[in-house]
Amino acid sequence: MTATAGVVMGSDSDWTVMQETVQILDFFEIPREVVVASAHRSPERTFAYAREAAGRGLKVLIAGAGGAAHLAGVLASATTLPVIGVPIDSPPLQGLDALLATVQMPGGVPVATVAIGKNGARNAGILAAQILALSDPALTERLRAYRAQLAAEVEKTSERLAAQARRS
Repeated sequence: MTATAGVVMGSDSDWTVMQETVQILDFFEIPREVVVASAHRSPERTFAYAREAAGRGLKVLIAGAGGAAHLAGVLASATTLPVIGVPIDSPPLQGLDALLATVQMPGGVPVATVAIGKNGARNAGILAAQILALSDPALTERLRAYRAQLAAEVEKTSERLAAQARRS
């Protein structure tokens, strides 16, 4: 099946965070590809990837990078596909530098930026699913079921804690 989501990392050290995105995409049965392309160390590869993405059937790109995290912005500058940026939590600033580099884009070149780290990576996968669900009713239903599951888990947790509190 042709990939519809592209997961791009600045280096393989970003995999520990970005595998969360991949797990979400797999959960929602979204065909995806995973590549390493650096905005700074392999700019031509990065630009080529973005320019060719739509022609290969991709519909959304998810970029994870730490430090001077320009990957999502570079991808967004070379494609009209939606780009979701995941700031990676890495030393010395625990991802704050990556967050600012990812979120602070000039007008006309948007990057949808999620939270720093693994929670952000999971949300990037969910946001990609929501974008793709605009033209995929079956995916919309999988998202609805996922949300219902989250709500049921909250209810179950609340009941468990209420029972514990009554016993205290």
